[in-house]
Amino acid sequence: MTEPVEDRAKIVGGTASDHLANERTYLAWLRTGIATIGLGFVVAKFGLAIRTLTGVSAIPETSYHLSSIIGLALSVAGGLMILLAFRRFKRNQVRIKSGIYVPSSTAELTVTVTIFMITLLLVAYLFLTF
Repeated sequence: MTEPVEDRAKIVGGTASDHLANERTYLAWLRTGIATIGLGFVVAKFGLAIRTLTGVSAIPETSYHLSSIIGLALSVAGGLMILLAFRRFKRNQVRIKSGIYVPSSTAELTVTVTIFMITLLLVAYLFLTF
């Protein structure tokens, strides 16, 4: 018979499925971080692409700079997300091995608030340029 979920967290050393789940979560965070960096690159180049396609006078110079700043912020957020993911992976690995795993949502909250604030900037930028 299998153990209840509450008792599984107390197994010293953790099970293989615990470690594999931790690794899958880490890889998901990595993919999200890489996608965020890519989105930042696209947003940073968006203003330049619009200026090139429509002509120099169509987009104000400040709009181009705002696009670059938001894109840079997204790229930095993606990089920080990757660093937080690795820190979380290692911390969870130690906790699983010691049998005292306690879930935490600090990293998720940090990433959520950061990305949300950058999203608000991106929405404001889109309203200003259209």
